[in-house]
Amino acid sequence: MEDMRKVFANSIARLTVNGDQLETAISTLSFYRLLGPMELKSHIYEPCVCLIAQGAKRVLLGEDTYVYDSRNFLISSLHLPTSVQIIKASREKPYMGLMLKLDLREVSQLMVECDFPPPRLQQPSRGLVVGEVTLPMLNAFQRLIDLLSEPKDIPILAPIIQREIIYRLLVSDQGARLRHIVSEESRSREIAQAIDWLRSNFTQQLHIDDLAAQVHMSTSTFHHHFKALTAISPLQFQKRLRLNEARRLMLAERIDSGTAAFRVGYESQSQFSREYSRLFGEPPLRDITKLRQMADNVRV
Repeated sequence: MEDMRKVFANSIARLTVNGDQLETAISTLSFYRLLGPMELKSHIYEPCVCLIAQGAKRVLLGEDTYVYDSRNFLISSLHLPTSVQIIKASREKPYMGLMLKLDLREVSQLMVECDFPPPRLQQPSRGLVVGEVTLPMLNAFQRLIDLLSEPKDIPILAPIIQREIIYRLLVSDQGARLRHIVSEESRSREIAQAIDWLRSNFTQQLHIDDLAAQVHMSTSTFHHHFKALTAISPLQFQKRLRLNEARRLMLAERIDSGTAAFRVGYESQSQFSREYSRLFGEPPLRDITKLRQMADNVRV
């Protein structure tokens, strides 16, 4: 296992030498590299599995904390607003990891084909799972990485290897929880539909009763299951989406905070600044100025 981890880390090191993030010819696969610890920052996960080749990361979902390193994988089954922090990295031993996007329909299909026993009904659990990386799982990820040097093989072999990775996750120590999350009997599908609606309509005024009815739940049941999976309420979820988009607009499109606030659905500039500071730790102008200075330092 240690030998395989070294091979895995060396492969990512060779691919990420020129940057801290690398999108690849396999559209669902990306790599990350950081040369030092990173302060806590807001991040929205999508359905994916993440592995670390070197270093360690802390993820906060509501009041829950997940810490993982090269011995563990992390699965996000939904689009989840979190706070993340790289807690172990240096120039000599940079943080290196990968993310593989997951199609939960493929997970469900494989569950049916493998005839896994249905998970027992239980209280809804969080949409994040941390489990132990196994040797067969790491081997499968390494073969997926190796495909990048044979581009002509990617269309045929990448789907097969990704299917094997899903299987390895389903039979892992957290396989039962993953099966529960994506099973037809779980409320997670309805919550996922609600999250998709929120992501597409976050600038609109939120009416919880209407959204609950849209996914065929009572308001109280919807609120309970939504918070169980995401650790926050639907209104807090919408605020995270708005604030993250406003931050992106100010940083990427260089618009002022008042325009950004209006474009993401805020009517009050003071409320926007107050909630922005609460999430990101600083008022909009100071935060964006700091991010731009950090980007300039990296380029230098």
